[in-house]
Amino acid sequence: MVTRARTGKGRAKAAILAAGAVLLPMMAVVGSAQASARSAGERASHGIIVVGHRGAAGYRPEHTIASYELAAQLGADYIEPDLVPTKDGQLVARHENEIGGTTDVSKHPEFAGRKTTKTIDGAKVTGWFTEDFTLAELKTLRAVERLPDIRQHNTLYNGRYQIPTLQEVIDLSKQLSRTYHRRIGVFPETKHPTYFRSIGHPLEPTLIATLKRNGLDHHDGRAIVQSFEPTSLQILHKSLCVPAMQAITTGSPYDTVANGKGPTYDDMVKPSGLKDIAKYADWIGPEKARVIPLKSDGSLGTPTPLVKDAHAAGLKVISWTFRNENQFLPTDLRNGTANGDYGQALTEYGIFFKAGLDAVFSDNSDTAVIARKEFQGGK
Repeated sequence: MVTRARTGKGRAKAAILAAGAVLLPMMAVVGSAQASARSAGERASHGIIVVGHRGAAGYRPEHTIASYELAAQLGADYIEPDLVPTKDGQLVARHENEIGGTTDVSKHPEFAGRKTTKTIDGAKVTGWFTEDFTLAELKTLRAVERLPDIRQHNTLYNGRYQIPTLQEVIDLSKQLSRTYHRRIGVFPETKHPTYFRSIGHPLEPTLIATLKRNGLDHHDGRAIVQSFEPTSLQILHKSLCVPAMQAITTGSPYDTVANGKGPTYDDMVKPSGLKDIAKYADWIGPEKARVIPLKSDGSLGTPTPLVKDAHAAGLKVISWTFRNENQFLPTDLRNGTANGDYGQALTEYGIFFKAGLDAVFSDNSDTAVIARKEFQGGK
C-alpha cells in the first residue's frame, strides 16, 4: 500500500539532525504522560490509547527490540508484533513472511537458494519466507529499514537488530512495564492465518499457548489480539479470555475469499455487521479512510457514522496508521512537496480524536501522545 519516493541528500541530512534535536526535548513532554497505570481492558486511564505500530517504526527499523523499546519510551501504551511462523514452528515479529525488504537476507549467500515465488492470499510474491527458515537461521539475519527513501534516518540502524520472537516481545513488555512503572501491553496480530493453516503452520495454537504460559490470558487489557480474518479471531475467542480486534480494510478478508463465503469488509462496517463482530471481538480496527474518507483531491473529508455505530454495538474503535510524513497525510495537511518531510500530523490526530476514536496505531508514539494531551486540554 506504500509508494516509495526519494528525498534529496541534503534534506535527508537535515532530517537526521532534526530527528535528534526533536527526540530529546520531547522526552520531558512524554514523561508526564507516563505516570498512570492502564485501566483494565478499557481506554488508558489518561484517555485515548496509543499503540506503537510495529514499535516506533517512524524512528527505528520496524519489528525490532529497539523499535519496541523506543515506542514505550515515547509513551506508547502497547507495542504491536505482527506474527508469522518459522520452519520449526516459532512465532516471530515481521509485518510479512516475505523478508527480502526488511532484513539483509539477500546479502547471505548461504540462503540464495531459498529465494522462491509463492502465492500468498491470492497474490504472487517472490522473495525469502520465514516459514522456510528455522529460528536459528533467522537469528543470523539483521533487520533493515523497509522505507529507506522515506525514512532515510532509520537506515542508520540497518544491520544492528535481530528478528525477535513473540516470547522476546512479551518479555520486553514486562521489562518495560517495570522500567516505566506503568503497564505496557502487547497487541499481536495473526498475519495470513488462512495461508499458514493451509501449509500446516497454523498461528493460533502457538499464540494461545504462549499467552497462557505468560499469564496473559485475561480480559484486563495486558494483551489484545487482532487479525484481518474473522475465522482466526473466532478461533482465538474460543480459547482465550483476552480482548480481540477485528481489523478492517477494503475488499474481503482472505478467509472469506478462500471459503467462498463470509462477510466482506463493507458488510462488517454496517450496523448488522458490527453486531456480528461484537460476538467474538471487543474492538474494530478500520483503516483511516473508513473513519474519515479522503475527497477526490486527496484532502480530508467528513467523518462517516462508523465510530458512532461501533460504539452503539458495544465495540471500541482504533484506527490505522498514523504517521508524520507527508506521504501518509491528506493533501491539505502536507508541508511542502517532499514525501519524506513532516506534515501537519498533530492536526490530523486532533480531527480523528474529535471523531471519537478510542485508540490509534502510530509509527510516532511521541507525536500521538502530544496530540492526545492537546486534545484533552493539556496544552
